[in-house]
Amino acid sequence: MLVAGDGGKHNRSTLLGTWRAPWCALVVLALAMGGCMVGPDYHTPTAPTAPHWLDAHSEQVETTGQAPQRWWMVFGDAALDTLVETAYKQNLPLQAAGLRVIAAQARRGIAIGGLFPQTQEASGSYTRTRSSLNEGFAVQPSRDFNSYRAGFDAAWELDFWGRFRRAIEAADADLLASVADYDDVLVSLVAEVAATYVNIRVLEERLALAHENARIQRDSLDIASVRYAAGGTSELDVQQATTLLEDTEADIPEIQIQLRQALDSLSVLLGIPPADLTDILSNSSGIPAPPPTVAVGVPADLLERRPDVQRAERQLAAQSARIGIAVSDLLPHIQLVGSVGLSAEQAALFFEGRSFEGIGGPQFNWPILNYGRIINGVRVQDATFQELVTNYANTVLVAQQEVEDAVVGYVRGADEVMHLERSVAAANRAVELSLVQYREGAADYTRVLNSEQSKIAADRRLTANRGAVTTSAIALYKALGGGWEVREGNDFVPDDTQREMRARTRWGGMLGTQAQTQDVQAAAAGTEGDRSWGFLRWRWWWPHW
Repeated sequence: MLVAGDGGKHNRSTLLGTWRAPWCALVVLALAMGGCMVGPDYHTPTAPTAPHWLDAHSEQVETTGQAPQRWWMVFGDAALDTLVETAYKQNLPLQAAGLRVIAAQARRGIAIGGLFPQTQEASGSYTRTRSSLNEGFAVQPSRDFNSYRAGFDAAWELDFWGRFRRAIEAADADLLASVADYDDVLVSLVAEVAATYVNIRVLEERLALAHENARIQRDSLDIASVRYAAGGTSELDVQQATTLLEDTEADIPEIQIQLRQALDSLSVLLGIPPADLTDILSNSSGIPAPPPTVAVGVPADLLERRPDVQRAERQLAAQSARIGIAVSDLLPHIQLVGSVGLSAEQAALFFEGRSFEGIGGPQFNWPILNYGRIINGVRVQDATFQELVTNYANTVLVAQQEVEDAVVGYVRGADEVMHLERSVAAANRAVELSLVQYREGAADYTRVLNSEQSKIAADRRLTANRGAVTTSAIALYKALGGGWEVREGNDFVPDDTQREMRARTRWGGMLGTQAQTQDVQAAAAGTEGDRSWGFLRWRWWWPHW
């Protein structure tokens, strides 16, 4: 504390001059060591990718290009286009994923703030004290005295070992992982909307076929009833015809239940309560036809296109940085601490120069007796990193499996549909011939029954497989990681949500498109490739006030 008196000003000048040299030296040393970062430097691990797809030779598969970004438009279905656009704007799980990106932005700001003085506190107090006369101390001039204090305290842990820069590195990777997670949710959403829409069209076609088959079977029952009334056949024909008709008509409510449930699911994907979607669905009709060919590229392309692969890789990068954070605990934590303020017994003297007091200097903490605990903490982080390496490799393998499964369903399914179309045509002709023969008495009802049952089975199978081929094409586009590009240039959360958040909390410019783009770009640049001057590069960072 400075000594008050006539020479106070001189003493303060002398003392500040005494402080200046070691403080400057410490700052220069901190800057010189700004490039020192303990822990491993991250490198993307080698991914287990195949050289080519198993069906690369198929005429329906192109390996020289990439699937279109807005792949749902290749189906040429206006209703599907509207549904996808609506779901992108209104789907609630997607909005929740966008809010996780905003939270990751804020956590990144917290990590960057660690490079600055960690403690910056202004304080003030007033106390009035009455001393005891029975304590045995020397008699004071007065038993009562006041104390007025105001000051500012600061403590700055210098980033000698890269602890805070590793934290920024982890936060950068976490932000990019949250963006990849948003993209993955978007890819899944678009595919789920498309698949649900196709299922609705399949159910509509099944319902129409059920009504048509019921009409044909009702005609068969009429013929059997007329022949039975005329004595040309037995009651058995009438009962068999009735059984088949009732079975077919019983399918109609079941299909209607499934159709309503599919429409309800689609409504939720659109972010609305279950509703009548007739206006949207009336823009087109029928099961969308799959494209004649699909561009799949090569397996290695998945490393860049699949958001879930990108997320797994960024989680790996974040964990690598956390190893360095854990290692830094093994080394001394060096701080610059200081406090300046005013202290006086009388309020009238509070702002006099003699009331000034201050203290400052370096200090370090080194938990040398906790090395066992700290080392095991490093081991935990390293084991977690290796686990994520394994998860990353498995994510790449699963991505390739999903592409291969979708490709074989798309390619082989088209062949199956071609044969089923011929089967349905033959079944329809068989029903016509059997009815003519039965009406003329040239065949019994068993032949009619068998032909109509075969037609029902063929119709169901053709409709299901037409939908399955289109669904396989959708699954293929999803497996290739397509669809997330639709969010480029847009906010992660809608405008209404932003207004609600700003009314509740001070967000500054963080919620805007420009700030989000800047943060993501800065995180992509990160500190991984900037080892030597990372401290200086981040030194002038300022939050989005």
